[in-house]
Amino acid sequence: MEDHEVLQRLLEIENEAALMVSGAQEEADKRISEGEKQNRARYDEIYAGEVKELDQSFAVDAAETKENYRKQLEAYNDSLKIMPQYKKAFFSLAEKLLIVKES
Repeated sequence: MEDHEVLQRLLEIENEAALMVSGAQEEADKRISEGEKQNRARYDEIYAGEVKELDQSFAVDAAETKENYRKQLEAYNDSLKIMPQYKKAFFSLAEKLLIVKES
């Protein structure tokens, strides 16, 4: 074999190797992309489930808090209704404190 033929054969082998590396890189990129796609789909599914669960929990807690607030407000209003009112004494005291009589 001549030097020229040896160099030609080496260039052919190098070209084949470069094609193999390129093909392997494309396959690796494809697999990575597919893995990322699958992981993203799983993440989105799990995330959506968690969000739904938290939203439901929040709705229940908010409803309980509103009902508790309504009951406390109702009890407070009822306590105000039964509390004795001393209007005459209040007006008398207010008049003494707020109205300045001229001497």
